[in-house]
Amino acid sequence: MPPTDRFVISFAAEPPQPEVLDERLLALLGEQFLAACADIDSEGEEIGSAGEVRWFPDRSLYGRTYVPAVARTDLGYELFGYASFTLDEQGEADELEARADFTGDVAEANPDWQLDLNEMVLGDWRGEDGERAEMTLIWGSPLVAGGAVVTAELADHAVDQCELRDQRFTLIAPDNYRGDYLELKLWSKLGQQLAAESLYAEDEDQDEEGDGDEASGADA
Repeated sequence: MPPTDRFVISFAAEPPQPEVLDERLLALLGEQFLAACADIDSEGEEIGSAGEVRWFPDRSLYGRTYVPAVARTDLGYELFGYASFTLDEQGEADELEARADFTGDVAEANPDWQLDLNEMVLGDWRGEDGERAEMTLIWGSPLVAGGAVVTAELADHAVDQCELRDQRFTLIAPDNYRGDYLELKLWSKLGQQLAAESLYAEDEDQDEEGDGDEASGADA
């Protein structure tokens, strides 16, 4: 096989390891996530109190496991983020951390969405000639039926994938690299593409209309 001109990190994260997430650990992670939600700077906006936490498949990168979550508030906002941890020498969870943010842009108010997505940047990956990719945690649920796997593609090159678990998925993939941005695709068991969604869909539409704004996350 000849050298590739698309030299970028791919499939860097470990696949989900659900056996690690027992009830005790999920309870600890829930405490961390809700504490992060309570610390959200809403800039004076009243967002309400968190309801039930919904967890998404875990993914691990560089020794740290990330477990994304969402929760609706009693005022209709969505809280989103993750709790993360490392494993010590005895295999016990250690160094627990969490991040959270909120949005009023929810799936039921956007009937054109095909995938309900949330995303947070975890850090940078350094590529060639000083270029950097944003290693991005992406999680969500399909809004169309029949899906089995979700892939993340950068310039039509698959850089991560995740099987649906309870209609939920989690990805860790490089984004915003050499002018290319991620596209998420939903596939059936037979390999049929059922849906596609960009993290930047709204701004792409605006650019076509001559708005000229820089791209930013669409659904999160």
